Amino acid sequence: MDFVTLQASLRPRSIAINDVTHQRRWTYAEFDNSINQLVTWLWGNKLKQGDRVACLSKNRAELVALHLACARAGLLFVPLNWRLAKEELGALMADCTPALLIADETAAQMQFNYYDINQLFSDCAGADIAQPEYDANWPSLILYTSGTTGKPKGIIHSEATLMETTINIALLGQVNEHSVFLCETPMFHVIGLVTCIRPALYNGGGLVISDAFEPSRTLNRLADESLGITHYFCVPQMANMLRQHEQFDVSKLKNLKALLTGGAPHPEVQIRAWLRDGIPIVDGYGMSEAGTVFGMPFDLQLLDENAGCVGLATPRVQVRLLDDHGADVAAGEAGEIVLKGGNLFIGIWQQENVYKQCFTADGWFKTGDIAIRNKAGFYRIVDRKKDMFISGGENVYPVEVEGVVLKHPAVKDCALIGVPDERWGEVGHLFVVPYNEDDFADESVFLASLSEHLAKYKIPKYVTLTDAIPRNGAGKILRMVLREQVIHLLEQH
Repeated sequence: MDFVTLQASLRPRSIAINDVTHQRRWTYAEFDNSINQLVTWLWGNKLKQGDRVACLSKNRAELVALHLACARAGLLFVPLNWRLAKEELGALMADCTPALLIADETAAQMQFNYYDINQLFSDCAGADIAQPEYDANWPSLILYTSGTTGKPKGIIHSEATLMETTINIALLGQVNEHSVFLCETPMFHVIGLVTCIRPALYNGGGLVISDAFEPSRTLNRLADESLGITHYFCVPQMANMLRQHEQFDVSKLKNLKALLTGGAPHPEVQIRAWLRDGIPIVDGYGMSEAGTVFGMPFDLQLLDENAGCVGLATPRVQVRLLDDHGADVAAGEAGEIVLKGGNLFIGIWQQENVYKQCFTADGWFKTGDIAIRNKAGFYRIVDRKKDMFISGGENVYPVEVEGVVLKHPAVKDCALIGVPDERWGEVGHLFVVPYNEDDFADESVFLASLSEHLAKYKIPKYVTLTDAIPRNGAGKILRMVLREQVIHLLEQH
């Protein structure tokens, strides 16, 4: 029995799923039956334990049901990023070799051979109700990483590892039977498919499923009393777009227990704007390999005192911060986050050696992220280890610099990378999305303003104005793209 089956017995008539895009709703009893009918349908299509079922679709109830059905049937669910190009998607499918591709019209546009997801529930409606017995330690999910550096990796999870993230979020996010999550984060990411879905269903709450983020529509849904949304996950850029929208009215968002953000650094100035309006904006930290690890409290004062931090871990996750020699760093010093716990992934699809390299000799998972733990015990992400650069022998963490730059009233968005320099080894090249280009007519004035807040070696040497900062679907800056732009700029000169 999984948690949906349990809730179907405890609260059979409570609404589990409200797919507002397709105007369909399921009670717990109905959704549990649909999942078991899907199991019968999958077995009827001659899929066997260990086979992969890929899915290429925007958010809809079928993705939730398919993943849970695959788990019950002993199959691996593989949600694909519909934002990728045909060649990129082809490479992922060549890697995981799915026995079945279930997709929406996106697959038709790319001329893939697929089963139409629009037919799924109707085609399996007459199937017998399977009562499968499954092992929670069987692999049930392959999540392809964002691929910000090189080839994407197929991160493998089991129901047991995913349950740990479910419990972690339930604890950190104050989730209960009254919780209702608006699910707009794409379900090909761990936040969209796991963090936004499982804690609510585990506790008997509800899901409102939407196919995409549209600021105006999202604001209307958050304000809709009949939907009763209590939790909304988004990346910081989405939260900022909501605030900047002409329809933004904080008085209509009082149903929200919290606005939860992750996937990218969150500037303190933006966090405190929400706090002044009385809305907890709760940052967290996680990744495909570990699910959600840290989460901030919902207390406005604690959020203000620790703005910019990503929170605490639950007792189910062990955390250490290590220096380059593998030793624990002193309090207040930066170190790489390493983890142990039942939440960690169990493999990388067809890359066993790469999987082994992700761990220290004594079994700690190396995240590649640099953090500092403050006196109150809250963790602050300083940067990705690989994004750090060394200028004149000193470490420079782009996220730290970007956090200062974003406080400048002329800056709408920014990103920093390290570039080679004959004198200092590396220096900073800052990309800025300005509110008004005229404010940067004298670049030296802008850079001088940063010297009040940053050490001299952290001040960027170069500034390039741009229309947008390239980001992936999770909101992370694509620094490789920026490095390519720098190369192009040098070639022009």
